[in-house]
Amino acid sequence: MQKNNLKRAALAATAGSRATSQNPEEATVKHLRSKVYDVIRDDDKNKLSGTLFDTVIISFIVVNLIFIILDTFHMPAWYRGISRTVEILAVFVFTAEYLLRIWTAPLLYAHLRPATARLRYIFSLMALVDLVSILPFYLSIFLPTGLTTLRALRAVRLIRVFKINRYNSSFFIMAKIFRKKAHQLISSAFVLFILMLVAAMLMYDIESLAQPDKFDNAFSGFWWAISTVTTIGYGDLYPITNAGKVLAGLIAFLGIALVAVPTGIISAGFVEESRLLQKETPAREAILDAPHEEEKLYCPYCGKRLE
Repeated sequence: MQKNNLKRAALAATAGSRATSQNPEEATVKHLRSKVYDVIRDDDKNKLSGTLFDTVIISFIVVNLIFIILDTFHMPAWYRGISRTVEILAVFVFTAEYLLRIWTAPLLYAHLRPATARLRYIFSLMALVDLVSILPFYLSIFLPTGLTTLRALRAVRLIRVFKINRYNSSFFIMAKIFRKKAHQLISSAFVLFILMLVAAMLMYDIESLAQPDKFDNAFSGFWWAISTVTTIGYGDLYPITNAGKVLAGLIAFLGIALVAVPTGIISAGFVEESRLLQKETPAREAILDAPHEEEKLYCPYCGKRLE
């Protein structure tokens, strides 16, 4: 993701230099678009205005999440008015942000035509998150506001929490780790599934005679295996025979060992990503700190100065 941001920054600078060959009106529009893009851009090249913009958006996200939680309580009538006002203001800000990002998409994808760049942005993951985060408000205007509808719209509003990923790459880093470690994670999950399946069938065979109302089929045994292997232990299903208790103890110990395997794989992935980020930081700063006219002297991928 960092490499893509570096490439986009270099391409956006190149596209900005072409504005001088346009007529005055087009040059003014492109200059304004460039200024707006510098404010809302996702990379690390934001100035003070960009930092203030990011702070405002993050503040609205946090405040909205607080109000979503408070809406589940029985609040006085005056609170409803405040909640509605905050919601309208937040939707206005988020809608303006969404439209501005579409408008400046040609600078984000400077190698594409403006229409193609905007379409590519509209169907990008973060753009879809932005769209879904404001849709509940507009849908509530046209849909009947029953209790079920309000609960569904409240649930969709929670999508706004993912908007903060634009300013914190934790979700992207996690997704990258899962992609890189997919083979190991799938292998460990498969072994864990086999353990639960064997444990479920054995426990069903042992306990079905003693507890026919509890262990009435293999799915009951599988539910017990899930809660036991994951060390949750809800207590709704448990063995009462001696053989069942011995099996339960054995599966519990094996479950602790096997559940820890995916955790170790993900932890190792985080360590690897941290080391890569430490190596990429000097290269990224080499481009971001360079003047616009000198950006073309640096490689947009590794940050090394071109000879």
